[in-house]
Amino acid sequence: MSSAVADQTNTRIGTRITIRQATAEPLWLKVLLTTLALGFLTLFLLLPLVIVFGEAFAKGWQVYVASITEPAAAHAIKLTLLAAAIAVPCNVIFGLGASWAIAKFQFRGKQLLITLIDLPIAVSPVIAGLCFMLLFGARGWWGEWLNDHDFAVMFAVPGIVLATIFITFPFVARELIPLMQEQGREQEEAALTLGASGWQTFRLVTLPSIKWALLYGIILCNARAMGEFGAVSVVSGKIREQTNTMPLHIEILYNEYQFAAAFAVSSLLALLALLTLVLKSTLQWRAAKDYEEAAKLRAVE
Repeated sequence: MSSAVADQTNTRIGTRITIRQATAEPLWLKVLLTTLALGFLTLFLLLPLVIVFGEAFAKGWQVYVASITEPAAAHAIKLTLLAAAIAVPCNVIFGLGASWAIAKFQFRGKQLLITLIDLPIAVSPVIAGLCFMLLFGARGWWGEWLNDHDFAVMFAVPGIVLATIFITFPFVARELIPLMQEQGREQEEAALTLGASGWQTFRLVTLPSIKWALLYGIILCNARAMGEFGAVSVVSGKIREQTNTMPLHIEILYNEYQFAAAFAVSSLLALLALLTLVLKSTLQWRAAKDYEEAAKLRAVE
């Protein structure tokens, strides 16, 4: 009997050794993969950022400040902020409503709604801009009516806002839908049973549980809105000091060989990207910390 136990023990030990040897990677492979990853990040991420900021400040602070404060650049910055300020709240409202409906209710067309939410990701931004031209352009479906009522959509601020909203509306919804589906609706049903109103249930039960995902979606949505180029370039007309956003203004400056000014404005978008990464990492850390604390509380209970 003891020999059988010993054989089983030896077999288990041998199996563990075999598994460890099979899953352990040799040192040279680890070094190679790490080097390739760091080299890729340096070449395609860090080096471009260094070049952007280096070229932006190559001619000194005075040129840099003048490049981002001259009238065309200042208008492009203001228009970009305006488009983002309108698009992000609209997408927050849509994202909350869509995720609530998809996660908490069953209805016809639910899968179609989920598919349509992903449409801006699947469709090229240029195609989206052309679709808006077919709808609101001078020869579009509603173009004649808009002209008769002296309301400009294309080559004006409304067109830029519409294109920005369309391109960015999946971001908030896509962050909330999986989380709310995972959480289920038991907590909301319990709150309603205890007499809470719909608004109280959302504010006190649902919102605290999705706050980090919501903030994460808002950050991504804002970054995408301020950096959008394709759809906005089609509907804006690229009119200097009227319909140019920051990406369009950068393109014009670069095509006019005003490299210092182009890189100066580009550095603002690069700073936005870096800020987005910092906020993203912070939110992920806070969300993980809250999850660990909640897990500890459940373990104690």
